Amino acid sequence: MGKEKDELRRQGRLNDSVNVLVTGGVCQVIEERGWNREWGAFRHQAMVRGRWAPRGKTVRGCRQTLDNSGVPVMDVEAVRAALRAHNPTALLELPEGQWLDAKSAPYELRSPSQVEELAKDVAAFANGGGGVIVVGISTRPEGAGEVLDKVGSVDRSSVNLDQWRKLIREHITPAPRGTSVEWSDDGQGACVVYIDIPAQDPGCLFVVAAPTGKQGAARPDTVAVPVREADGTYWLPRTEIQRLLSNAVAVSGMSTAKTLTELLHDALAQARLAPAPPGPQVGQGGSSRRHEIREAYEQLRPVGLGRPAGEAYLRGPAVIQEFEASEEGACGWVLCVLEGRAPVAVAAPVWRAIRAAGAGGSGHPLALVGFPVPGSDRVDHPGPWVVAPDARSVELDGGSWKAGRLVRSGRGVWRWEPAERFDFTMSRYARNWTAQQPAPQLRLRALVSWPWADAGGLQITPEGRLELGRALPYSPLAGAVTLLSRRRGAELPAQHWGMGPWRNTPAAASYTSLISVPDGRRALSGSAMISVEDTMVVTCAEILIEDPVAWAAALPADAETQLDLGEVQALLLAAWETAAETLSDAVTDPARMRWAAPPTTELRLSAEGPHDQPSPGLGALIDLDALGPGESGVRPEMAITITRSPTMQRQEPQALLRRALVHMARHFGHVWADEELL
Repeated sequence: MGKEKDELRRQGRLNDSVNVLVTGGVCQVIEERGWNREWGAFRHQAMVRGRWAPRGKTVRGCRQTLDNSGVPVMDVEAVRAALRAHNPTALLELPEGQWLDAKSAPYELRSPSQVEELAKDVAAFANGGGGVIVVGISTRPEGAGEVLDKVGSVDRSSVNLDQWRKLIREHITPAPRGTSVEWSDDGQGACVVYIDIPAQDPGCLFVVAAPTGKQGAARPDTVAVPVREADGTYWLPRTEIQRLLSNAVAVSGMSTAKTLTELLHDALAQARLAPAPPGPQVGQGGSSRRHEIREAYEQLRPVGLGRPAGEAYLRGPAVIQEFEASEEGACGWVLCVLEGRAPVAVAAPVWRAIRAAGAGGSGHPLALVGFPVPGSDRVDHPGPWVVAPDARSVELDGGSWKAGRLVRSGRGVWRWEPAERFDFTMSRYARNWTAQQPAPQLRLRALVSWPWADAGGLQITPEGRLELGRALPYSPLAGAVTLLSRRRGAELPAQHWGMGPWRNTPAAASYTSLISVPDGRRALSGSAMISVEDTMVVTCAEILIEDPVAWAAALPADAETQLDLGEVQALLLAAWETAAETLSDAVTDPARMRWAAPPTTELRLSAEGPHDQPSPGLGALIDLDALGPGESGVRPEMAITITRSPTMQRQEPQALLRRALVHMARHFGHVWADEELL
């Protein structure tokens, strides 16, 4: 009998005796007190410091004007309309009350106690006539209550609306009808989540399991009743629950024992006669690929796949279906079958992280980042595979962003990283900051493109600019420029960095350290530039040999001004590190940002000289012999684009730079170039 009852409860086909009695008791109290008559439209008043606001006045600290009846113009329906219109700032200065509650931060649903808190809050509003919970607005004390004070910006990747809706349905008995969980985002930094609980059947009482704060399924034999009182949410005292139950027993005309027995037998008999609720089947909705999902389900069911949570659907080359967990307290799963590849079962939390990784781009997230694919560690295991809840990384491919992987940090934060690849596509930023006159003889440049999803709100603040000015004299770029002369016996430090020659605004920065000889000629310089656009941040660092003859005049007589490949590597590495670290930090912390597209780094060597004269060619300024023989003729420039996360571990950039230079040299005719020769 016990197992049968638990299964019927799980299916939602058994009304527990406690729930039935409580609801019956509520109905009895409602009838006794005459509350079952028709009520006129109720309008909420604004209470300030324990008093109702005077008629025709404005509530202190609240922008909402009161009419002659002392009622604020902005009632619960006006709040709902403002949120649906994506205008959450309209709620500021409203007091929390019977129908309005504000939370400054989202519920942390990885914590069992926070799941219980979500259920408690929603059930309390359902029991109290409905209302709205707004997540993302902080409050301040005002008299005896709290007033909505500041709107924040809830990170969309941190909230799964479907998960909130599912938890509300699962943890409140019965599930409140018509409850919605939605975003309200004005597109200018005010972004909140709101839970709208409409008024429910007045004869229905909403209950939750008694909170425990522990992992695992809620006990089906406990009950607690949340209630909303003014601007607070409380538990109905045990004495009140007992009184409601006693009223229901008294109405039945039987003893307590007989009432419970009869009620339980009736509920079991009705549940056996009721058909099981229909649900999606394995493969349903998968069209011609239904059999692939069914076969994958049979192969991977032992990992914990339960019933389908929805129909299968096609997304590009993949057919996908979501499943519940087979055991209470475990996570759900997602089956993904790519054409020509073994099927994979992905733990639901990891699948959400995959979708969130592409949420900042233009298009469907999976069409951008792609789908899970086996890594190199599965070469010898080609069959069905699993991405477990505790996975640290997931290889992805098949999207427009091409190959990459999702990596989880030590703090549990997931981040997408592109797989390393080289090409020779030049971005539209490649020629930025190159129009100076006279042109330098040699330019060694690293330009990093950061396509951040939220770049439109970024700028270079006065504080960030001040820190940048302090950091540049100690940057890798400054050290490389200084070392270039020091290796030749001269001390020409790049220690003075001034603004210019390019634009300096909240959306742009330009700094230069110029080394001149006594007669005023420009010998060497280092430059650092930043550009902030709506969809992109570009950082660029470069070393310029302005005039080799002027530089030679500042060096010992026997010093050679031609660079060797070792120096070229050191200069490019210093420029890259400065662009990827020093300059980006002046705008924001890259680890906090979401990608809208794969980031790139462009490395460029260019022999320029006066615009009205032919280029001397790279070979005149750099000793290229270590690359082996190349094509005949003057080569004015070589460049390569690297797709890879710009922020790396300390030793990674140097090895990556060597691979990139070899790839570039071979493309430009030095077919015998090899890393061993660099």
